[in-house]
Amino acid sequence: MILYMKKVFGLLLIGIFLVLNYTGNGGQDEPASLDSSKAKGKLFIIGGGSRSDTLKDIMISESNLASGGYAVVLPMSSSNQDTAAYYGILQFSERDYPASAFTFGAGDQVTPARLDSLRNAALIYIPGGVQSRFMDVINKNPEIERAVKDAYRNGALVAGTSAGAAIMSKIMITGDQKKYPEYTPTYYHLEKDNMITEEGMGLLTGAIVDQHFVKRGRNNRLLTAVMEYPDHIGIGIDESTAIVVDGNKIKVVGESQVLVYRNNSGSAITKEGKLGARDIGLDIYLPGDTFTLR
Repeated sequence: MILYMKKVFGLLLIGIFLVLNYTGNGGQDEPASLDSSKAKGKLFIIGGGSRSDTLKDIMISESNLASGGYAVVLPMSSSNQDTAAYYGILQFSERDYPASAFTFGAGDQVTPARLDSLRNAALIYIPGGVQSRFMDVINKNPEIERAVKDAYRNGALVAGTSAGAAIMSKIMITGDQKKYPEYTPTYYHLEKDNMITEEGMGLLTGAIVDQHFVKRGRNNRLLTAVMEYPDHIGIGIDESTAIVVDGNKIKVVGESQVLVYRNNSGSAITKEGKLGARDIGLDIYLPGDTFTLR
């Protein structure tokens, strides 16, 4: 009887332990959600295209590199990670700042030492390419996402350009369409259930990011996004331009504009598959302007 009671008690303790430690969707493998307004770090989200020396210098000045930190480049969006890593590192090394790159998914293994280096970086830089390619690596190795988020929470600057910008938001625009399989640089229609999105890193909450925005005329794409996801604002960043996200405050830097759409009605209208809406707000910000992420 005593032995039986010990077995029951032991099983009960195990059950309690499993309940307390179960988080769903894979338990501890699931990256924790992040409130960007409470992170100690900053985001530097670049709309793609060429980056002037001034823009690079601003990115570095917004980080803690000058205080003795180092940068890490994550080139997983690129089809040629080695080349993307080389040029990603070059922008730091030519300014005498230490930098390295991890080609996760192509060469470098996800080891505790590399994750620790990522977690303690002052600046994490994500070059362009294809955002879905980057997230494929992240989804297979969620510990990378946790390390990036830990760094951001603790004060690192996380920067990304083009595809590296798209992955910043939780709702990530892929650029593909359900109804029109042939890729186009923007959408030629405003239609319901046409936009294809995937889950991004979620470093920027409450917003959906689009890039190369004015250069490639992507208004229809972002308008579709704020009608399909009316609780999010749409931030379209042009080439050679970036936003600096510090808590809820956003500053525009670079050479061009940032367009911000808000679906103030909180809803959309659908008629014969076409999307409509009322009270869509548009603000066009210039370099030096600031706005608040609501």
